[in-house]
Amino acid sequence: MELITELQEIVGTNRVTAEPSELYCYSSDASQVRGTPDYVVRPKNTEQVSRILKLANKYGIAVTPRGAGTGLAGGAVALSGGVVLDLSGMNRILEVDIGNLQVAVEPGVVHAKLNEALNPHGFFFPPDPGSSAMCTLGGLIANRGSGMRSVKYGTIKNYVLDLEVVMAEGTVINTGSRTLKSSAGYDLNALMVGSEGTLGIITKALLKIHPLPKSRSLLLASFEGAEMAGKAVVRVLAGGIIPSACEILDRTTIEVLNAYDPNVALPDSDTIILFEVDGTKSGVQEEAEMVKSICKPFASSISIAADEQERNEIWTARRLVGAAISRLDPKMTRVYVGEDIGVPIKEIPNMLKRLRLISQKFDTQIMTYGHIGDGNLHTGMCIDVLDEKQWELLNRAADEIHRTAIMLGGTVSAEHGIGSARAEYMRLERGPALNVMAAIKHALDPKGILNPGKLGI
Repeated sequence: MELITELQEIVGTNRVTAEPSELYCYSSDASQVRGTPDYVVRPKNTEQVSRILKLANKYGIAVTPRGAGTGLAGGAVALSGGVVLDLSGMNRILEVDIGNLQVAVEPGVVHAKLNEALNPHGFFFPPDPGSSAMCTLGGLIANRGSGMRSVKYGTIKNYVLDLEVVMAEGTVINTGSRTLKSSAGYDLNALMVGSEGTLGIITKALLKIHPLPKSRSLLLASFEGAEMAGKAVVRVLAGGIIPSACEILDRTTIEVLNAYDPNVALPDSDTIILFEVDGTKSGVQEEAEMVKSICKPFASSISIAADEQERNEIWTARRLVGAAISRLDPKMTRVYVGEDIGVPIKEIPNMLKRLRLISQKFDTQIMTYGHIGDGNLHTGMCIDVLDEKQWELLNRAADEIHRTAIMLGGTVSAEHGIGSARAEYMRLERGPALNVMAAIKHALDPKGILNPGKLGI
């Protein structure tokens, strides 16, 4: 019996395809990585995923899980052919349990849809990626994502209570429990979060949720230079204030946002830091004044968003800046490389200075934005993709960005994942720990069928 026939017996004829045109649509994510699968399968439930993995394990066929395809590291790209497992159709919110401060979801639930469902209850799911309107929770968990509010609320790993995971040979396990804490054995939640589909396929998740804050305030602090802005952020955090969001926008980013939405009208400045504070009304007022006081010796100006509408306009524009950068020059295309570094908080001013030097060295404009409050900087670069010389300079600049972050005690990926795009840096960053990762991978997936070619293992 042909493999496609066996797959069709599991999920149905219309949920399996080997058509070249459809396979092409699954041959990339938002990165530069490419790889075409032999089949795309769209399961509807855990039982079908389990049967597919039993079949793949039997024949030694690669299986690459995929959500919305918004990843920036090639994590959902089938480098070894085989099956792409499209989980986007498993998109039900299974339970909203306010009494236990948790929600149960399938992996294909879009992040923004979850918060839309929680809002009427007065709750929200704090991890806040820029791709909220598109990315799925399964992908967010698999890549250990976070977003703009992680500086106060933490990353996705802080919200996973339990995962239903299908292992390489088809066994279904649960990695946690419904309790808010547990010390029962190894922390399998932590093992699976960030494993990028190399250890198992997530089919359900039980997640913690948080009450919505009563009040929010957004401060815009302008600076004459990025290094000065970085020093201000370090002082604010060291002063005992933990903003709910703390974002950096360099001059190019400011131009992009104002071009995208003139109503935003950000100040003409070299660098802006967005400080958001939340909590009770009185607490927010007090913290906003403290942020202003700390930033005053460093900033050229400080203002506060007038109301909720202005805050929302700024955050909406900020979420789209990664794609909107190309509007500054229609001939240029945003290329996602070297774009997700993280460094220790005290190294932020140093890293910002080095990014300016790298930009000059390789004659490549580097737009810097991102979650400066937790040391996560996004570096946006645009080139004429038909110009080979620009490709060469871009890749050399990205390589130096990665190596500089590691040298400063940081990481090549703070929230977007390693995939295959950053796999070459794993040995440099993790050293002998990479051998331990490889041993775990071999123990749980001895045939190497789960998302092969990722994480450098």
